[in-house]
Amino acid sequence: MDISERIGRRLHELRAAAGLSLDALAQKSGVSRSNISLIERGQSSPTAVVLDKLSSALGVSVASLFEVGEAPAAPSPLARVAEQPVWRDPASGYVRRNVSPPGASPLQLVDVIFPPGQRVQFETATRDADIHQLIWMIDGVMDIGHGAERWQLQPGDCLAMQLDAPVHFHNPGPQPARYLVALTGARA
Repeated sequence: MDISERIGRRLHELRAAAGLSLDALAQKSGVSRSNISLIERGQSSPTAVVLDKLSSALGVSVASLFEVGEAPAAPSPLARVAEQPVWRDPASGYVRRNVSPPGASPLQLVDVIFPPGQRVQFETATRDADIHQLIWMIDGVMDIGHGAERWQLQPGDCLAMQLDAPVHFHNPGPQPARYLVALTGARA
């Protein structure tokens, strides 16, 4: 199953579990009904901004949209690299890999490679769930904003924030930036 189909299937599962129709999710997320339908059928590759709007409306983290539905009764504590879902944002080209074994821990790890000069802005400020994240810079430089606050992260720096305000990411450097995101909170 390719990543678009995986995201679509998971979005459909989460929407059904929340008891939301396509129209209700569209109204709650600000994403059109037709776009949600295309995503659920695996016929559209959503941008990071769209995934953020949908996950916020569903009360889950974006990382949850990349998981395989219901975790087995005894989830494996091991996620082999070949089994970790990789997704590329069609708007910015940033690449995210969900590192965490599905369902094995309340902590989610995401490895991100962010192209030079690119930006992503998540305008979603309100969420139905408390999601906290740590961003640990591995390589390159990232400018990160949370609400009115701004930071520039260098290799080794670690930033903690709650996803309760608009967040923006920008790589001002000449090379790709790589960072690890650790998330706790909503997980479906």
